[in-house]
Amino acid sequence: MTKNTTSYPKDKIKILLLENISDTAVERFKAAGYSQVTRLTKALGEDDLIKEVKQAHILGIRSKSNITENVLQHATRLQAIGAFCIGTNQINLNAATRAGVAVFNAPYSNTRSVAELVIGAAIMLIRRIPDKNLAAHSGGWNKDASGSYELRGKTLGIIGYGNIGTQVSVLAEAMGLKVMYYDVLTKLPLGNAVACKSLKDLLSKADIVSLHVPEDSGTANLINKSVLRQFKKGAILINYARGTVVDLDALAEAIRSGDLGGAAIDVFPVEPEKNGDIFQSPLQGLPNVLLTPHIGGSTLEAQENIGVDVSAKLLSFLETGVSYGSLTVPGLNLPVLAGAHRILHIHNNVPGVLGQINTMLSKNNINVVGQYLATNEQIGYVVLDVDKQLSRAAEKLLREVRDTIKVRTLY
Repeated sequence: MTKNTTSYPKDKIKILLLENISDTAVERFKAAGYSQVTRLTKALGEDDLIKEVKQAHILGIRSKSNITENVLQHATRLQAIGAFCIGTNQINLNAATRAGVAVFNAPYSNTRSVAELVIGAAIMLIRRIPDKNLAAHSGGWNKDASGSYELRGKTLGIIGYGNIGTQVSVLAEAMGLKVMYYDVLTKLPLGNAVACKSLKDLLSKADIVSLHVPEDSGTANLINKSVLRQFKKGAILINYARGTVVDLDALAEAIRSGDLGGAAIDVFPVEPEKNGDIFQSPLQGLPNVLLTPHIGGSTLEAQENIGVDVSAKLLSFLETGVSYGSLTVPGLNLPVLAGAHRILHIHNNVPGVLGQINTMLSKNNINVVGQYLATNEQIGYVVLDVDKQLSRAAEKLLREVRDTIKVRTLY
């Protein structure tokens, strides 16, 4: 970090990390001088989370911890949340924005891990390895080429051409696959990939369909009974995206009827809370189906990369006010000015707040040597570098500004 001091003693800043977040993150916080780092191996229910987060300044989670508006209302000291994963649907982002809590995630860090597993699953399924593996473990010897194919020359249909979808596209081309993709946004193709004008067009031509879409109202049950009828006969479905995207009962029916040739599913609408809990799915016991426990991005490399990425963003926000990459606080990428104190001011985005700030500081002869502003629909974020001798007076004045949400002196 460019700054190693904060106005608030580092040994008093409390960092809470849940869900067995990588040791890399813990090490980076401690190396930066933060000694009060609590790391728990599991997610917490709302009541327990409220108890634990009351004193926390920084919270780190993965996909199982639900950060509700109720949790945020009790987290009065919380400055930022780090989602040590890609998705942030487990966090009430609107409530976090209103509370002035910065939320950071790691949208790229496990891309390669997921993409590699998608290609691996495609190879396993197109060769019908799950069935042959089960037979061999049961003492059977099923040496038969029937229904087994090479990937080369087949068509992969990618639904959602974002970070992971494009990485899958590149790997697939290297394997000799033809690549088609469909996305609700216009995306430029990589390599030999060809954009499809409609989902139906893609499904009718693809031998393998891989899903890489977010979880939102537009993707809920995207692959349902009627859509499954549009698939090419014997096609394979791979879902390493979100559990709510596929109607699993309809998928099970399509596999039993032979309309689909197989599936690899890593994410589910309802997942066990922890290792050892019972897992149930309508896909269990079906032929040529790979079921995995939400491990698409679970490699040691990915977890280390995520630990580095998210902890760096949290430390940068905590120590310099840089909010670039935040999903809630407007993004600012800031220089560090020597010889000044830095104050952060987060406020409701209503007319006149910046004018009021400047007027109050000017009337009190407080010299501003640097000022930065960014806004979104809900809040505004002002960073002020002020004369050292006047920083305490400036902070006091800023707290009196109407529509203020948070004020914090960094250094």
